[in-house]
Amino acid sequence: MTPTLITETKPEDWTYISEGGATIVFSYRGPHNVQFSDHVLRLRKVAHGSSDNTLLDTNSEQPDDPMIAFQENIISKLVPSEFLPSLAMVVLDEDWLRSLVILRDGDRPAERRQTDQVDVRRTKGVLATDLIGVMPIAMEIKPKWGFLPTEYHLSPGTVALKTGTCRFCMHTSFRMEQGAVGTTYCPLDLFSSDDTRVRKALGALWAGWYESNGSLNNLRFFVQGRMTKPDDDHSVQLLAHFFTADGSTDVQNLRQSFTSVLAQALLDSPVLSLLSNLQRTLDVLDVEGLSKLYTQTLPDLPYNGLESSVPDPSMDEWKDFVKIYRSDYHSWNHTVPSPRHLRHYLMAYLLSATFKDCSIIISPKSTQVGSFDVTIIDMDIKSMDRLGKWERLDRKIVEHYKSSGSQRRCIDSQRVTQLGCTRL
Repeated sequence: MTPTLITETKPEDWTYISEGGATIVFSYRGPHNVQFSDHVLRLRKVAHGSSDNTLLDTNSEQPDDPMIAFQENIISKLVPSEFLPSLAMVVLDEDWLRSLVILRDGDRPAERRQTDQVDVRRTKGVLATDLIGVMPIAMEIKPKWGFLPTEYHLSPGTVALKTGTCRFCMHTSFRMEQGAVGTTYCPLDLFSSDDTRVRKALGALWAGWYESNGSLNNLRFFVQGRMTKPDDDHSVQLLAHFFTADGSTDVQNLRQSFTSVLAQALLDSPVLSLLSNLQRTLDVLDVEGLSKLYTQTLPDLPYNGLESSVPDPSMDEWKDFVKIYRSDYHSWNHTVPSPRHLRHYLMAYLLSATFKDCSIIISPKSTQVGSFDVTIIDMDIKSMDRLGKWERLDRKIVEHYKSSGSQRRCIDSQRVTQLGCTRL
């Protein structure tokens, strides 16, 4: 099949949309083109001064972006295709990328520009379904962790905290202590499938977006294909016309209308329930239990816990793991995990992290007024070398929360249903 070449378009045909920690996204706005119209371009980033991009040999064949194979071979076996964007490889060109950077780098947030840049040495990128630019209004929510861990693998010093307060709320407290903008949003409300709690979560997301002037990334609004902030009067007026009957831009009225419309859209969709189930069934040990199993299985390693180097799984290993997850995995005794399953538990935790860190795009259906599509995006492969960092961060977050004296109570509705009581 003839490869798709980015040089078939001009850099000025692409508009900056948004970015995360690893990728930056541009939307095609040029003349109609069968291959590019209604698509976005996802490009990998590299930190300023990083030596990583020097490892890329532009004179040899680079592999396709792993996101494509990961979705095709792994994610699509766990998530129905109707909730996923299409992904395809596109061949890049260094001079074209440099021209794009010159044109669009000024559209990026200043703090992002200071940290990283488009990796112009990459020869392959990703074309994905444009879920934002083709709609007048679209919203992105980063739900985060949708469950509380079970007590089986938690230490006496952490069990009460971790089974009473969700990871996101503890992490928010930790980040606020370091000067970050706070939020009252609790993911367990959003994942609860309860109308009142879902509205509460959406109201907190709105408040965080409004009070931070759009700097918090758990909720983003896109108006006419561009990310908007609360101080953009024109875009807020368009939001008001979309969400309210009278087009009122009164903040409280707009917030209430937003929560009402979005709550119904999310309650009508199985996506949040699906994400919560994948997160909790893949992360059955918590990082504490995973660390204990790792140390018990490999006692002669020079480091405690998950600090030792572990090779990343190959795509064939991922394929085998998904087969196991969909069959034998659920019959294992996770309360007393077997050392012979260590590698599978490590992979399960990585895959759970992918689903914890993804986003969902909510956009109105063009064919049905009042109905919405909910699509899951940003499902990158996580690397084994992050396990040690996650273990250390987990300890820091819990230690801080314990010393802070905070006692926020987060309710995992699925565990309450399973236990038949409210003791978590």
